[in-house]
Amino acid sequence: MSLKILDQLSQDFTQLLENSYDYNVVIEVGKQPNIKLYKAHSAILYQRSYIFSYIYSGIVSLENFEAATIFDLLIALNEFQFIELVERIQSYLIDNYASWLRLKFSRIYQISFDNENFNALQQFCTGILAKHPSMIFNSDDFKTLQENAFIALLKQDDFKTLQENAFIALLKRDDLQMEESEIWDKVILWGKARTPDLPSNLEEWTDENFKSLKATLQHCLPHIRYFQIPSEDVLKKIKPYHNILEKNVWDDILAKYLAPNVPIASIILSPQHIAEISSWIDRRSKIYNTTEIPYEFKLLLRGSRDGFTGEVFHRLCDNIPGTVVVLKIDSTNEILGGYNPLIWKILNGEDVEFATTADSFIFSLNNGNQSILSRIKDKSKAIGYGKISQGPIFGLDLVMGCFINPISKVWGGSKYAYEKPIANINDGYVFFRDEYEAIRVDLNSYISSQIKSGCNPLQISIPSSASICVHQKGMVNYCLPDEISEAENIYWKGLGNNEYVSMTKSL
Repeated sequence: MSLKILDQLSQDFTQLLENSYDYNVVIEVGKQPNIKLYKAHSAILYQRSYIFSYIYSGIVSLENFEAATIFDLLIALNEFQFIELVERIQSYLIDNYASWLRLKFSRIYQISFDNENFNALQQFCTGILAKHPSMIFNSDDFKTLQENAFIALLKQDDFKTLQENAFIALLKRDDLQMEESEIWDKVILWGKARTPDLPSNLEEWTDENFKSLKATLQHCLPHIRYFQIPSEDVLKKIKPYHNILEKNVWDDILAKYLAPNVPIASIILSPQHIAEISSWIDRRSKIYNTTEIPYEFKLLLRGSRDGFTGEVFHRLCDNIPGTVVVLKIDSTNEILGGYNPLIWKILNGEDVEFATTADSFIFSLNNGNQSILSRIKDKSKAIGYGKISQGPIFGLDLVMGCFINPISKVWGGSKYAYEKPIANINDGYVFFRDEYEAIRVDLNSYISSQIKSGCNPLQISIPSSASICVHQKGMVNYCLPDEISEAENIYWKGLGNNEYVSMTKSL
């Protein structure tokens, strides 16, 4: 029987490289002044020459190597910045050695999130974690994880050792098989483990202790879906740590549970902004007085509260007609946005498809002393529908993530389907958002208030671009103006449960 002591042999070769005994080759890497010398042995280089073979021929054969060796080769190639080969080997490992990657998951995960070029392995790992969160959360190494790895590993047994970027990668996913309150528990546990000098007894915490924990979790907290946490857990789990939340976030949480029927106000738009946008929707030459606005602006999404990804946008905003999207530009007072009278939806294809409307527009507020309104010019390219990772698309003129960089913090666009650009440059702009919101423009609350105040429903004027909520047989349906333009009447459910009020739509 023969034994293969490969691990010890590998260590011996490593020591040979480190002590340079009897070397006869010197390899110089880098440029002055950052040069590193490697003292090696020609016989070993001759036998282990796949890297040099790739340099000369662009060909590397992996057929006779085990998965562990291929992974070590991947790490070495990444050090030499052979980016194309690094990408190919990642795909090769995923396609041919997925079971081995799962078996060595902890090591693969940590190394992949330590190397920015290992995108394919990062996605492979976060996909596994989304389905099997216990792989990291219940592990002893969870608290030592870096922040990037923490998000991607929110659901692993090695939870305590997650990197911050990995942790955030997990928090951003909408398919995590965990309750949101459990995710909150893990976030707090991870943050406390990475924040020094915190008293074990929460009652002994000072304001400085809460500020320290808030700083540790500053990139993680925006990705918690607070409104998906039951009220009992809000009181039990979040309230003791509410000092680490932004005031507006905590206020929104309280409003959600204390007064669920009261709309949450925008923190980006002022009443004057809402009056201006409402006037644009109705194509008025004169701006509404703030006391005469015929719409209620109901917050659907706030990035700092619900998350900034395209997935979150579609989950909270799809199939709702009449929405305004606004974003505040990082480090400035400028506000950009757009109005979509149609719905938002997801397409499964790779290409963006466009929907037609004559009523959409994009705008800039607080741009110097004057706002910019840019109405649609090419109606057939007004609103774009893309993949779930892509958020709102107004032509190509205002796009979440832009098409150059899919990161949702980056927005961009260029003059395409709308009359004029809304940023202060001629063509093509990329900018970073500080906050963004999606808001439903609701005419129904206005109509309801008019009816309750005694107005004759037949005399209520409905803006031609508004979306109407039609109540029939207890069902609520959202209709666009074009869908009811041929009808003389629509129906509005009045004060009584069985009362229907006939109302003429002004055309």
